Amino acid sequence: MPAHDPLNLHVPEPAFRPGSRPDFSGVTIPKAGTVRKPPVDAAPEDIRDLAYSIIRVLNRVGEAVGPWAGQLSDEELQAALKTMMKVRAYDVRMQMAQRQGKTSFYMQCTGEEAIACAFQMALEKGDMNFPTYRQQGLLIASGYPLVDMMCQIYSNSRDPMKGRQLPVMYSSKAHGFFSISGNLGTQYPQAVGWAMASAIKGDTRVAAGWIGDGSTAESDFHAALVFASTYKAPVVLNIVNNQWAISTFQGIARGGSGTFAARGHGFGIPSLRVDGNDYPAVYAVAKWAVERARRNLGPTLIEYVTYRAAAHSTSDDPSAYRPKEESEAWPLGDPIERLKNHLSVKKLWTEERHTQAMAEVEAEVMAAQKEAESFGTLHTGPKASARDMFVDVFKEMPPHLKRQRQEAGF
Repeated sequence: MPAHDPLNLHVPEPAFRPGSRPDFSGVTIPKAGTVRKPPVDAAPEDIRDLAYSIIRVLNRVGEAVGPWAGQLSDEELQAALKTMMKVRAYDVRMQMAQRQGKTSFYMQCTGEEAIACAFQMALEKGDMNFPTYRQQGLLIASGYPLVDMMCQIYSNSRDPMKGRQLPVMYSSKAHGFFSISGNLGTQYPQAVGWAMASAIKGDTRVAAGWIGDGSTAESDFHAALVFASTYKAPVVLNIVNNQWAISTFQGIARGGSGTFAARGHGFGIPSLRVDGNDYPAVYAVAKWAVERARRNLGPTLIEYVTYRAAAHSTSDDPSAYRPKEESEAWPLGDPIERLKNHLSVKKLWTEERHTQAMAEVEAEVMAAQKEAESFGTLHTGPKASARDMFVDVFKEMPPHLKRQRQEAGF
């Protein structure tokens, strides 16, 4: 028998660890406006290159350029900036509330606001999102009341979920926001199944599935792509690549694939990558994919390249696994600042107006928080009744649950 060297495994490592100096100069970022825009009915094999590039609209000086630009009015852009500001202000207040012991848990989406806010604007009423726990922007952009969101976080007497869901795991059928699952991968096959049901019924509504870079390594991700591609389901499959899956860098889940978007190629699904911190670019790509689904042209896979600026959650300390300076070094910048600069270039925004808008947003969020806390918080005030655990489980309550409810005194 010939002699062989011992086998060994390759374990991917992040480029930077705590104490090292982050340097993203080697990251290939195409100039804004240089990535082509194909027709909405393009064949997947004709747009394979879009899974390896990054679609961008806003250039370094704040101008909107290229074929994906020009799809939003001045009024829509100004409203978009205020919506993102509201999402961030909401995050700040709820993060603070958790530190004050008013809730047990919170998750911010700092640096990712453009993705959810812009995508929501590309949908129509009746469409359904199957989100992760970092898409609060979908609800806020759709006009869902901040008070209701906060009551869910506080698990108080007005909690729409009646204390059954972890904080930040919202649900609203009326606003096209399917119940959040802590196991993110499950949202993908459910989104595809919902979209298939819509098509079977001859409806016009489409679905959007959401997943993080880490959860693409789960089997649910691949199962969803099989069904979406086989039956050409009217669904948009979103991958938010914010570089970190809790404390695991994105290279672990990506494996040997060049990009997450490229994974769609094996299933014959058109796949694109977009600058997730570029609001006009996100909107344009989302609009393209949603139209494709609405025209019965099948699924689209979108990878949003962004960065999770905050901790994974209030239970996480990112300084243990990445440099503190990494967020500031991220080359695609801050989505709020970039849209603000764009509006300034168009002479539609000033520092004075930004200060005023920020004051208005913060006042709105603080007023909502005051109202929500009047219904109780985690440790003070009234809470949802324990009797609610017995209802909304079955259409008709079975005898054994009736007995348990009686034994519990309800």
